[in-house]
Amino acid sequence: MINISVNAQNKITIDSQWEFRQSNIGEWLPATVPGTVHTDLLNNKIIEDPYYRTNEKDLQWIDKVNWEYKTTFNIDASVFNKEHIDIIFNGLDTYADVYLNDSLILSADNMFRTWKVDSKKLLKNGANDLHIVFHSPINKGMALYETFGIPLPANNDQSENGGLGSNKVSVHTRKAGYHYGWDWGPRFVTSGIWRTIEINAWNTAQIDDSYVVTRSIDRNSAHLTADVTINLSTPGNYTLITKLDGQKVAQNDAFLEKGVQEIKSEFKIRNPKLWWPVGLGDAHLYTVTQELYLDTELIDVKEVKTGVRTARLIQEEDADKNGRSFYFEVNGVPVFGKGANYIPNDLFLPRVTLEDYETVINSAVEANMNMLRVWGGGIYENDEFYELCDEKGIMVWQDFMFACSMYPDTPELQESIKQEAIDNVRRLRNHPSIVLWCGNNEIEVAWSEYDHTRGWGGWRKEYPREQQNKIWAAYETIFHDILPKVVTAETELIDYWKSSPSAGPEQVATNETRSGDNHYWGVWHGLHPFSDFNTYIPRFMSEYGFQSFPEFSTVKKYTIESDWDIESEVMAAHQRSGIGNLRIKQYMESHYKDPKDFESFLYVSQLLQAKGIKEAIEAHRRNMPYCMGSLFWQINDCWPVASWSSMDYYKNWKAQQYMTKKAFAPIFVSPKVNGEQLEFYVISDELKSQRAELKVTAMDFNGHIISSSNNTIKIDPNTSNIYHTVDVSTLIKDYKMEDVVVLSEVIVNGEMVSDNITYFAEPKDIELFQPEIIKTFTVSDDGKTQLTLSSKTLVKDVFITIDGASLKLSDNYFDLLPDLEKTVTFESSDVDPTKIKITSLFDTY
Repeated sequence: MINISVNAQNKITIDSQWEFRQSNIGEWLPATVPGTVHTDLLNNKIIEDPYYRTNEKDLQWIDKVNWEYKTTFNIDASVFNKEHIDIIFNGLDTYADVYLNDSLILSADNMFRTWKVDSKKLLKNGANDLHIVFHSPINKGMALYETFGIPLPANNDQSENGGLGSNKVSVHTRKAGYHYGWDWGPRFVTSGIWRTIEINAWNTAQIDDSYVVTRSIDRNSAHLTADVTINLSTPGNYTLITKLDGQKVAQNDAFLEKGVQEIKSEFKIRNPKLWWPVGLGDAHLYTVTQELYLDTELIDVKEVKTGVRTARLIQEEDADKNGRSFYFEVNGVPVFGKGANYIPNDLFLPRVTLEDYETVINSAVEANMNMLRVWGGGIYENDEFYELCDEKGIMVWQDFMFACSMYPDTPELQESIKQEAIDNVRRLRNHPSIVLWCGNNEIEVAWSEYDHTRGWGGWRKEYPREQQNKIWAAYETIFHDILPKVVTAETELIDYWKSSPSAGPEQVATNETRSGDNHYWGVWHGLHPFSDFNTYIPRFMSEYGFQSFPEFSTVKKYTIESDWDIESEVMAAHQRSGIGNLRIKQYMESHYKDPKDFESFLYVSQLLQAKGIKEAIEAHRRNMPYCMGSLFWQINDCWPVASWSSMDYYKNWKAQQYMTKKAFAPIFVSPKVNGEQLEFYVISDELKSQRAELKVTAMDFNGHIISSSNNTIKIDPNTSNIYHTVDVSTLIKDYKMEDVVVLSEVIVNGEMVSDNITYFAEPKDIELFQPEIIKTFTVSDDGKTQLTLSSKTLVKDVFITIDGASLKLSDNYFDLLPDLEKTVTFESSDVDPTKIKITSLFDTY
């Protein structure tokens, strides 16, 4: 039994001594809360690891039966004697009937909602029973599906894998879409208490909410307001004191009646420290505290951490009136969005730890990203995610949780969506990291016309006109009415974008539109060459990508040796794209020689992915300020799988993540072949100009210098320009194109801040030599192991691993140029040199 007594914050978590079982069957077993049915079954050794080999297919029965959870908790007098006692359910997944002492107090039907129940009358002074019955989301969804009568599009719902044939029921349930499967994820339709349950006990009054808004910033001060919501059971003369980092900045005195009341507290900050995206300044956070007094008695305290900043989505008409800009302006400064799309870190959400969040966010910062898009097929993330983004200066493009589907027009669902939106916008609105709310992922374009470069769409044509009108009317109600109204009412100063991609009013986004954001999938789905990234340049690229396999050490964790063929049953189960293996092979044939074995194929797939995405990032950055954002799909995985991620499920950096670190550098040199010339762009995100040296060296693969030049340049701030152009024939002289490598470097104050390597032939067409690498180990001043490599000849795509260890280096998957030393630093100081393995492209032949 849990013993519950009141603490300073008046909130107590009911998180222990839970039990669960399949409804009305079998014995009660220990359960973990927060948790899921799947993980509780796993912890009790009733099922095998869902991610191992093909276990997924044997576990599809779990979502088709009901489950129940129970606990007993003890309320002592300090809680029981409070005037108000609420039980707050922060996350129930999904269809849940909740009983307190055998009385039904809640029927929940939305995974994304927070449910608060006034439980004072039903609670006992002493032992209390809490019992939750979770109804099968599949059975509930199927009943709604049959009642609605029109099968709605839900392209990524893997209903066949779930034994439902073509019946895609996911759109009828407000639950994370990716639980029903995606083209990078399995199908595990979970149930359970996935977020905490709390008891909130209070007397007299409590501060329900405080929304701190930066109204304006001028040269010497910032004007802020705090919109404070107070719930009162006792009328009286109240005082609200607002403090900033412990110092009083405002006081409001008022007689407040019983009920919910609003107070607006206004204050100024002299010489404010602003919140900036990473790379442009400090992401400074202030602590705003509200203290509520009745006469002179302190009744409640509310604390909010937030940043002082302004953020706007700028869409200005072009001079030729053929398009509009699309970029984020923070504190009056245009910011190029550099980053990735983000999905949940696991299918079983309560398994995600603070360390997981820290690893992903820190990896984004280390890779010079400043933005993550929280994609609409997952969840509104936990508070820890946004707190880390606040602290690290990562801007968040926040989707509402709708993706790749159309939704029913039932009033019950639409009201549920409205309340879901209010809950989550209110919960998240104090985070300075959130710069946009977006209605959905890819629904607008999918309804319009089939697009072969996306591989799907044209849903509208699958329905007769009457059904078209009905389905589209439901879409407009949700995304053009309910959601924008909630954002406007609850946030005031954060922009809303109806769908991604979208070209704005009265337009549908295509690869040629000159407004809005775009998802370019000509590379991959359309089988376009990587070079087409240079052709299709949008105002803001919010999705594009290419698949790779995880590294061999990851694959070993979910396979056995007999599975080590990419077409094996097990590898196919961990490759959810129907065209995935085919596409990787097709592109690999264009760029690389056929790898000699399974492990080599995994490695080369990562080189291929990095090569393609590098071309895209460079194209987008070279074209700023016309293009002002590049968010690739995707930074992370939710299980071990072949996917578009730049980090695998175990958070190992792929070649793409290491490449991204260089390509998103604040100052970046990007050579581009234009006809017979090589143009050297330098892109800068910095807000001041820099004097620099642009050094260009052409050499053969044995290190012979063919030509070189040093150019003094002045790098303009926050833009992209060409600073040097040279004829390729002048650069390589009488050498063959396939025998030359060009190193470009930008040097500022004697420090190399960016380098890039250019080849004039594909990797499959250049001749490499057996590597003879010289290795030297040293220990840095901070105790970390350093490895210095050198070679007399070119060694392409050096990949450093340690047997049995997961590691991250300062660099990896790099080209070791002849006679030039390369030093990499290990995060750990405990490195056994005898276990280090070095692989290069030559080794895959």
